[in-house]
Amino acid sequence: MDLHVPITLTDELADEVVTASARLNLASGEIGRIEYHEWDVGTQGLPWERDDYEFTSGTLSNAGKDVEFSVTVNRTSGCYSVSADELLEIKVKAAQLFAGISGTELAAGARGGRTH
Repeated sequence: MDLHVPITLTDELADEVVTASARLNLASGEIGRIEYHEWDVGTQGLPWERDDYEFTSGTLSNAGKDVEFSVTVNRTSGCYSVSADELLEIKVKAAQLFAGISGTELAAGARGGRTH
């Protein structure tokens, strides 16, 4: 089973927004395969290295529906990731939006129980 889903990353700078395509590992929260759109890392550096960097967010999209979430950037390693709490929230929201599953049904399924 592939636990990597395509997402869009958005790095907010003071006067600019940098977007990238990436893959979110739903098991670990790690984000990889980052490909910036209209941003040359070779000449401009990484967005989070700039003095005017503010924050990063992510978006998981499916059939016109979006789940937005906070993304952490480790400025020492340069790795993007999602916290365990945020990852759980993404999974619940995605199940609700994309599959029409309630949070209660999702939790019961994780425990192997029934909701009815």
